[in-house]
Amino acid sequence: MLIEAAHKPHERLGAYLKDEMAAVNALISQRMASKNAPRIPEVTAHLVDAGGKRLRPMLTLAAAKLCGYRGPYHIHLAATVEFIHTATLLHDDVVDESGQRRGRPTANLLWDNKSSVLVGDYLFSRSFQLMVETGNLRVLDILANASATIAEGEVLQLTAAQDLATDEAIYLQVVRGKTAALFSAATEVGGVIAGAGEAQVKALFGYGDALGVSFQIVDDLLDFTGGDAIGKNIGDDFRERKLTLPLIKAIAKADAEERAFWTRTIEKGRQQDGDLDHALALMHQHGALEDTRADAMVWADKAKAALAVLPDDPIRDMLHDIADYVVARIS
Repeated sequence: MLIEAAHKPHERLGAYLKDEMAAVNALISQRMASKNAPRIPEVTAHLVDAGGKRLRPMLTLAAAKLCGYRGPYHIHLAATVEFIHTATLLHDDVVDESGQRRGRPTANLLWDNKSSVLVGDYLFSRSFQLMVETGNLRVLDILANASATIAEGEVLQLTAAQDLATDEAIYLQVVRGKTAALFSAATEVGGVIAGAGEAQVKALFGYGDALGVSFQIVDDLLDFTGGDAIGKNIGDDFRERKLTLPLIKAIAKADAEERAFWTRTIEKGRQQDGDLDHALALMHQHGALEDTRADAMVWADKAKAALAVLPDDPIRDMLHDIADYVVARIS
């Protein structure tokens, strides 16, 4: 299934939520300011203005509006979600020693690691201030737990990296932590602030969780099939020795000779010219790429199914289409 660029679902949702997103962006600009440390807005603006989709805060606004919310605090929560996301990106680029994000030099490359880490900490602090201002302890609990879960997922990924014993269950645990936790929190708090019933809040959590898992699986697949589409070189994860789902699936079916190859390239990091081509050949041989694509489709279907109990509304249709679009990138 192909979706024309001019009609991407997240762009339609953004247009539908234009006024609310303008308020979110204004609040972000206001709260990322610092009179005492001008480097904070410099570093933050570099990443915030880099042209991201703002999907996570849009999901919060959409969930609240879908559940009939008319108050002001969904704006605070959407800004909170974006601050948490931006903070994790700053930290991730330091951990991964990244030099590029969204086609631009990373903050740690332009400034330094210390600045990236400390500005990320600042944004986490700002996010908690915004949460508190809502006066809703439940949304504070949800987003605080999500922040902790994200950190756990990143640490688990560090410990599981380069370990051929890493299986699909561990991979899913990592993805649910580092990616899906913020998606599910973003949608869940939208329902909570709107005072939605428990069935609807649970459905919004389920949608965000499944969408986040599908989103990350697709990104990991694109690393081997369409790097240009996401601003990366094909095979970056292999070169960085990250055990993502396509690699895990191929390794699970490896014979002794193939396992020796994976041990040399992933566990020991002794990669040579031609190793990426051989890795891709093994993934194709064992159907790892197609199986990964099928898994992404399953999670997208779970996301769409979760929407069934939510009100019949144009927003629900757009959320449904967003789940389709996530996997359309690999069609």
